[in-house]
Amino acid sequence: MISQTSEYALRAVVHLAKAGGGPAVAQEIADSTHVSVGYLHKILRLLARKGILVAQRGVGGGFSLARAPDQISVLDVLRVTENELVRISTCPLGIEGHSELCPLHRMLDNQIAAIEKVFESTTIGELLAGPSSPGNRGTLCTPASRPVPLTRAKDMD
Repeated sequence: MISQTSEYALRAVVHLAKAGGGPAVAQEIADSTHVSVGYLHKILRLLARKGILVAQRGVGGGFSLARAPDQISVLDVLRVTENELVRISTCPLGIEGHSELCPLHRMLDNQIAAIEKVFESTTIGELLAGPSSPGNRGTLCTPASRPVPLTRAKDMD
């Protein structure tokens, strides 16, 4: 459902939120998130250009969050790395005379809206806060439980 690039971006933002404080270098983030440093560096620069991260050059530099973790939603990160979640407002098949969505497309659009709402209402800070109901949202992946990529990565350049 989300691209590999988006998952990597979320892992990096969560890592920086967990680390708190000063900037972290790309290699440290890559080691922690199990993402190649070269590819992660592109993602980090993109997140910095879009205002999610701050990039500092030089000795003591690196990447840090631009805002507090409670002020960054999952959707904020996804908007940087994904195309918008496309809602279905007209017949995707282009069938003339379909002025309303059929039951299938209405159900699909409702689910897209629900997913978007969850992403928008969940902050990075909430992901760090610990277990919560439902779905135990506070549990974070550990190196022993590395996630499997869901889709191919979006072109970064």
